[in-house]
Amino acid sequence: MGTRGKFVRDRTGRRPALFLFLLPLFCRVLSDPIRYAIPEELARGSIVGNLAKDLGLGVQDLPTRNLRVSTEKKLFTVSAENGDLLVSDRLDREQICGKKPTCVLELEMAAEKPLKFFHVSVVIQDVNDNPPTFSANVTELEISELTLTGATFALESAEDLDVGVNSLQQYYLSPDPHFSLIQKENPDGSRYPELVVKAPLDREEQCCHHLILTAVDGGEPARSGTTQIRVVVADANDNPPVFTQDLYRISVPENLPAGSSLLKVMATDPDEGVNAEIAYAFINIGEAVRQLFKLDSKTGELTTGGALDFEKRESYTLGVEAKDGGHHTTRCKIQIDILDENDNAPEIILASDTKHIQEDAELGTVVALIKTHDLDSGVNGEILCQLKGNFPLKVIQDTKNTYKLVTDGTLDREQTTEYNITIMATDKGKPALSSSINFTLHIADVNDNAPVFHKASYLVHVAENNPPGASIAQVSALDPDLGQNGHVSYFIVASDLEPRALSSYVSVSEQSGVVFAQRAFDHEQLRAFELTLQARDQGSPALSANVSLRVLVDDLNDNAPKVLYPALGPDGSALFDTVPRAAQPGYLVTKVVAVDADSGHHAWLSYHVLQASEPGLFSLGLRTGEVRTARALGDRDAARQRLLVAVRDGGQPPLSATATLLLVFADSLQEALPDLSDHPAPSDPQADLQFYLALALTLISVLFLLAVTLAIALHLRRSSSPTTWACFQPRLSSKSGPGIPPNYSEGTLPYSYNLCAASHSSKTEFKFLNIKPEIIPPQDLLCDEASWVESTSNDNPKTTSNSGNLQQVSFFKTLSFDKCN
Repeated sequence: MGTRGKFVRDRTGRRPALFLFLLPLFCRVLSDPIRYAIPEELARGSIVGNLAKDLGLGVQDLPTRNLRVSTEKKLFTVSAENGDLLVSDRLDREQICGKKPTCVLELEMAAEKPLKFFHVSVVIQDVNDNPPTFSANVTELEISELTLTGATFALESAEDLDVGVNSLQQYYLSPDPHFSLIQKENPDGSRYPELVVKAPLDREEQCCHHLILTAVDGGEPARSGTTQIRVVVADANDNPPVFTQDLYRISVPENLPAGSSLLKVMATDPDEGVNAEIAYAFINIGEAVRQLFKLDSKTGELTTGGALDFEKRESYTLGVEAKDGGHHTTRCKIQIDILDENDNAPEIILASDTKHIQEDAELGTVVALIKTHDLDSGVNGEILCQLKGNFPLKVIQDTKNTYKLVTDGTLDREQTTEYNITIMATDKGKPALSSSINFTLHIADVNDNAPVFHKASYLVHVAENNPPGASIAQVSALDPDLGQNGHVSYFIVASDLEPRALSSYVSVSEQSGVVFAQRAFDHEQLRAFELTLQARDQGSPALSANVSLRVLVDDLNDNAPKVLYPALGPDGSALFDTVPRAAQPGYLVTKVVAVDADSGHHAWLSYHVLQASEPGLFSLGLRTGEVRTARALGDRDAARQRLLVAVRDGGQPPLSATATLLLVFADSLQEALPDLSDHPAPSDPQADLQFYLALALTLISVLFLLAVTLAIALHLRRSSSPTTWACFQPRLSSKSGPGIPPNYSEGTLPYSYNLCAASHSSKTEFKFLNIKPEIIPPQDLLCDEASWVESTSNDNPKTTSNSGNLQQVSFFKTLSFDKCN
């Protein structure tokens, strides 16, 4: 099981009474990375520690936080069930850390929701799994017989891959009366053995000695390795070589090319001949070091045999032996310090898989977690992480080697749907090295745009009498959002029509925005109406926009002119007008009055004579409808004239109506009556009866008129004031009444007649027909003008062109007697 080191927690669960007072002192310690200590070679699945508990995360939070190890070499994993940190691969401290005295793995733990890094240190403790080993099973050593007692000879050191107490601790030599063993330490703390001559050697007595050298480490249990030492007693050579210095020290930059010269060692021997010939060789170094450095046995020049890497090892201690021809040896040490160069570009890793963000994300929203690492040390290993390019994003530093990519501006998917982001990590070395990663950030759509109509308002013209169901207009709105957020539907939300009648007039297609007419429009009833249309998207919440649609109903020539004057009498016959016999050319006889329910050009009326008793006797105004005498009445001309007038509108094709004018030339009513009696009798018996009744009434009226005339004459004779007689004359009324449309307000009323009597008569007076288009209350016949008598078919004489319901005014003549008030 794993053990923890330097992690502040009371294992027994006891909480000291002074904990509250010491809490401020522990705050800084608690903020340090969590540290575990475990031995190497733990089995896969072994528990290092409960990481979730040590991070303060509950077990119920693990599924959502997705706690995981953010490390390139997946030596550990986190249990998703209980948050235990587990061993997932073989832990060989020698492979991971080499000869480093302390092997610490720095882990980055990542958690989501929210995204966060946690730092965990795992100390890999050495176990005694490697015994000391010698490079050769047999070592041959030649010692001169003249060697003095106490002389020492360096032996090959054993190599133990373990560190600390598990490393090589002691050397033992098999018992021998001529030799003993001493141990010495190198500058780096490693030990090496030396053979000591404790008794004089005599080649003639024993030329060879066989020894066993044993290396023992300090583990429990201890491990050992052996090698055989064969000592050959050589003939006398009394002067050993001597190095110029015992320790050579040099500093070299890493990554020197292979074959680069580092230094040259030198030893001298005062002997001559073969005994003075010196050969140089490495001693007490491992095989890996022998691959990195080469020593020329003749010159003593030290060169590189491979690439030096500061990140792998920072220094080397080499042992060099100089041996002369007489087999005398001497030793020196070479200390090589490796200088760090900025030869490693920073590594940059995207530690989160977030590739989408909504366009309404708030400022500071975390988009991604970034992790950096540089194998170099010092300034060369310091990293600056930044965003390359101009984006609404920025990179902020979270911890020493972790960064966050957060939003720094407004995102708008309608302007930019995605960003191709490049994040660059640059170290502070000289020259600086850098690396980068690229990824695409997609902007997710939200419903932040209301539909926009293509026009600020719509105006359409629709001809009346359109077929029901016809398309009269189409509105269109654009929504730049995506999917349902951009799907637009159309509705009618307001109108100046009656709410209950709206659906019977128009409808709109929700999908296409096409406006349909539900019925045929009538310009005379509805000239224009306005709708308020709404375009609404299907987002949540939905957004909408309104636009006004004004529909103008264009007029068609679908109404024929209506003749207001002359009107037919109660019996269906045409009424008559009287013309003085002495009327001069240009005399205004009467006027044909007509209206058209249409508007514009369709309501422009023209008047034409279709038939006339005397074609040259009367003229007709083309636009005014005024009937005037064209010449004076001749002796041969009949007293009764008939004109058939056609009224045409300006439509294409034009529509028309006809009116019959009966004109009687007479200077008085009594003179006109015989002419009236000459009208052809109706063909039916009822009409004949009415004619005789009218004729009888006329005769009675004439007699009554004579009696009244005599009464008036007697009254005037008695009166002292001048006698004033009224005359029977025609008069044209030009007053516009409410029953006539405005288009006919200028001089379009029919001809009217007044029967005037004595102004001061107190007797009964005779009233005659007065034709006007408006209702005027009866007046006293003692005035200068007679009363107007009008009979209409409706109490309200007003006629509205929009409704198309013209009030037909029927005029009739009557003779009546009335008392003056």
